[in-house]
Amino acid sequence: MIGLISATAAGAAARDRLAAAWADRTRVYEGPVQDAVRTAFAQCEQLVCFLATGAVVRLVAPLLSGKTEDPGVVCVDEGGRFAVSLLGGHAGGANELAREVGDLLGAEPVVTTATDAVDLAGLDTLGLPVEGDVAGVSRALLDGEAVALRAEVAWPLPPLPVAEEGSYTIRLTDRLVAAAERQAVLRPPTLVVGVGASKGAPVEEVLGLVEDALRDAGLSVASVAELATVDAKAEEAGIVEAARRLGVPLVTYCAEELAGVDVPNPSDAPLAAVGTPSVAEAAALVGGGELLVPKRKSAASPAMATCAVVRRPGRGRLAVVGLGPGARDLLTPRAKAELRRASVLVGLDQYVDQIRDLLRPGTRILESGLGAEEERARTAVEEARTGQAVALIGSGDAGVYAMASPALAEASDDIDVIGVPGVTAALAAGAILGAPLGHDHVSISLSDLHTPWEVIERRVRAAAEADIVVTFYNPRSRGRDWQLPKALGILAEHRTPRTPVGVVRNASRPDESSRLTTLGALDPATVDMMTVVTVGNTATRDIAGRMVTPRGYRWQSAQEGSE
Repeated sequence: MIGLISATAAGAAARDRLAAAWADRTRVYEGPVQDAVRTAFAQCEQLVCFLATGAVVRLVAPLLSGKTEDPGVVCVDEGGRFAVSLLGGHAGGANELAREVGDLLGAEPVVTTATDAVDLAGLDTLGLPVEGDVAGVSRALLDGEAVALRAEVAWPLPPLPVAEEGSYTIRLTDRLVAAAERQAVLRPPTLVVGVGASKGAPVEEVLGLVEDALRDAGLSVASVAELATVDAKAEEAGIVEAARRLGVPLVTYCAEELAGVDVPNPSDAPLAAVGTPSVAEAAALVGGGELLVPKRKSAASPAMATCAVVRRPGRGRLAVVGLGPGARDLLTPRAKAELRRASVLVGLDQYVDQIRDLLRPGTRILESGLGAEEERARTAVEEARTGQAVALIGSGDAGVYAMASPALAEASDDIDVIGVPGVTAALAAGAILGAPLGHDHVSISLSDLHTPWEVIERRVRAAAEADIVVTFYNPRSRGRDWQLPKALGILAEHRTPRTPVGVVRNASRPDESSRLTTLGALDPATVDMMTVVTVGNTATRDIAGRMVTPRGYRWQSAQEGSE
């Protein structure tokens, strides 16, 4: 919950805007400011104070406990010009909250955390438990000193400017090890603990068994991702409470699914009780992985709990990102976030140049020239399979004549794939022309490099006969100069020469140009590969110099009746 506190009418107005926008996330604290801050500080994970920073410093100073316990605090001046991350920038989430508040109120976020100031991913912002010399290693990264990454398990980290060797070290491990001098230890959630329990098994027995099994195997409890069991035990109090105390989710599977998992130590007892010869081992292994701790019973007599521990392989992450038509303000916030998250970027060299300044230090860039689409797709998938966080970029929308289809053709279910939509060339051109895509429309590429012309021609003819607005991609190049005239000729068999045609070159870029012409007047020689050609249907009109296709045919009839 986010506590909102103000002292004046101006502050209250901005406060109420936040409260209305984030009704399910915020609580307004009224009354004397000192009492409101004290109460909110104790009850909320974050605070937004519409007060001077000096006043908030004096109010919260007596309440501070520690970096990991204090809420994040953001101050907004009464003019609504700045949202200052004052306390708990990383641990309390105040840096991100300042950005969110700034977006909503039109204020400039002010973030002074050192790693954020130089655009480095803070070790305490990666979503992983971290221990050891976090401050020292972070300072070394900031100072440009050599910091080595020792990854004992694969995990998709964001970009970090690390080296092969260094006097400081980031160790990525699920082993039960103490951080050495000048070392920060990151704990990835790689461990799954399968548990079984008799009815009424005490939580102390279940939890003690899990902790003992992890410790004896030299594994860190901080790397436990989940507890897993059979669905018949979903409400077993000892298991439920053990998961709660460990701070991990409890995942359950049906007995039939667990019975199909090959395990080294099946037993007749669970088969008779819940319908599967294994609970602990099968529940841990159902998602695959390496069995590190075979089924183990608790020390109580009689034993009422069992557990097994599996290390699941870290899944790489492939984000297929559409960059839009070229203008920076048409690059979506989600695309920017994925570019900043990726430790490996794969893309066409000219597209990489468009967004190079958005990448964080340490991002590994794999770029290539035109004509290497399938090679880039394979490279991106291979990098993701090594456990990396990869971004594969393309123009427009990555799923429209771009990199998503070749990448997904290469990818299997051993990596996570995230699609990030972008503004397509057809949409960008349509917005420039007016509203040519107001009714049914289709996009057709006239490039026959990958598709036989016979197939393309059949699609153009079908669109012509169906009276559908057509946007032509890749309309004409020096080596392909006859396809566009041929396609226009097919459309002309079903549409009048007065049919509006929009021609847009380099949509949204600095050298953008556009014109509205007709099917009869368009000269294909004026079109190149940087151009999008949109041909209207029989209802499309030129209205005040804009290309408009009505949403319905009743509107069209009314227009025709007035002519």
